[in-house]
Amino acid sequence: MNDRSGPGGTLLETERLRLRPWRVEEAAIHRELWTERDPRVPAHRRIDADGRPSLADLENWIRWAARTSGDGLGLPALERKSEGDVIGYCGLVEGGPGAYALDPERPGPEIAFELLRRAQGRGYATEAALAVEQWAREARIERLHATVWAWNAPSLRVLGKLGFVTTRTLTSEGGHGDMLVTTKVLRPLTT
Repeated sequence: MNDRSGPGGTLLETERLRLRPWRVEEAAIHRELWTERDPRVPAHRRIDADGRPSLADLENWIRWAARTSGDGLGLPALERKSEGDVIGYCGLVEGGPGAYALDPERPGPEIAFELLRRAQGRGYATEAALAVEQWAREARIERLHATVWAWNAPSLRVLGKLGFVTTRTLTSEGGHGDMLVTTKVLRPLTT
């Protein structure tokens, strides 16, 4: 991620939040997100039996993300301004299963967010996602999508508040439940 918007590498800012690049010393917070994930989440998105990803793995990921971020938003750290603590992430990633289910020719970006349990239920995800959506509009992105497990009621509530609609259901073969593909058109699609 480039330092495009202000001091300290701030990418986006809201009334209560700052979205900025992850710092290597915050790898433990990123790992805490992994440890808190619901057991219904596929194994490759949870800490494995060998303890991977380890703290060192996530430190390396942060270094890699800093070197390869380009002009996209990526998944910046979500920092509360008043407390100065990181509580998760919110941003855009390219592709993903939902994108190709929507339109294999033009997959487009996926909005993704995840907050530590202690920060959930306070409107932070909605606030951050609205800032990311505004960034996408200014970047002239035509639509956003999000994939979410059908059992993930809190994330579905956030997406509903943002005006995302379910456009497709992908049936999981791994016993994790159905995955919903949700979409929001930001501006008329061009052909």
